[in-house]
Amino acid sequence: MQEIRGNAKNIRDLLANAKFGIDYYQRQYRWGKKQIAELINDLTEKFLDSYNKGDSRSEVKSYGHYFLGSIIISDRDGTKFIIDGQQRLTSITLLIISLHNRLTNSNGQKSVLSSLVSSEKYGNQSFNLDILERKECMELLLRGEYNGDIEQDESITNIFNNFQSIEDNLPDKVCDSDTLPYFVDWLIENVYFVEITAYSESDAYTIFETMNDRGLSLTPVEMLKGYLLANITDPDTRDSANNIWQKR
Repeated sequence: MQEIRGNAKNIRDLLANAKFGIDYYQRQYRWGKKQIAELINDLTEKFLDSYNKGDSRSEVKSYGHYFLGSIIISDRDGTKFIIDGQQRLTSITLLIISLHNRLTNSNGQKSVLSSLVSSEKYGNQSFNLDILERKECMELLLRGEYNGDIEQDESITNIFNNFQSIEDNLPDKVCDSDTLPYFVDWLIENVYFVEITAYSESDAYTIFETMNDRGLSLTPVEMLKGYLLANITDPDTRDSANNIWQKR
């Protein structure tokens, strides 16, 4: 019997030469402009908290890390199917394409980003999210050639709309020619998912249900408490602050 595994992976490790399938009964890609704007804002703010003009590229390694949550994978005979996490993986892939298209070929990053989106074997291109219905639109986005002249279902419409939202929401101070290579390094090396892999479909869905349908969700006040206490580094001061919070 195969065990259930959870591995923290940065975006480079998660997507490099990876192939993720989505079962036919999985829901469409339904993130909207609000979710995209929040994602871009969170990522760029976290990056800019650490970035200083004049840093060397190697200093990006010591920049703050960012956690994008968990994805749940069912591994069936070596093929990975996404049980939970399709929305985030699709959105991150669109962000990578946007950054890829903004880069020049001068520093090698363009080819790195391309390898996180798609790969070619025997002359055939396939994408990390290996979904046949989306292949044409992803090819057009990667080439920067989309003109709206293909048939669109709900997922494809949202892909194109959210790609434009990414373009609109990426701040100029991240995308200028000096800063962009640093942001790309940070995104693929310092942004993490936890990939939870089950080797049977029933185990994968049990994990999904347990993570999404058990216990009580944190309230906004509880989330604020966790955020504040996590930023107090001295243990005694943190304990004192926690005691004050509990009394109030």
